[in-house]
Amino acid sequence: MHTTARLAAKLHRRVCLVLTEDAVLAEELLARKRLAAEVAGRLSDQVLLLRPGRVEAVLDELRKMGHTPQVVGGK
Repeated sequence: MHTTARLAAKLHRRVCLVLTEDAVLAEELLARKRLAAEVAGRLSDQVLLLRPGRVEAVLDELRKMGHTPQVVGGK
């Protein structure tokens, strides 16, 4: 008898993510209070889920930190 495991999953549309090159960079971003306040959750070691409507604030903060974020799928 073969048992198939079920995995619960949620599909979210129109969400904004920050994808980092490594987990250390994600930790650095979360250590910054202004950025951490804009993060709704952490999906993996390298993926942060942003709060709705906060993309521009996050981009501004990343630029202040000296990063050059790449926006994919934006307007």
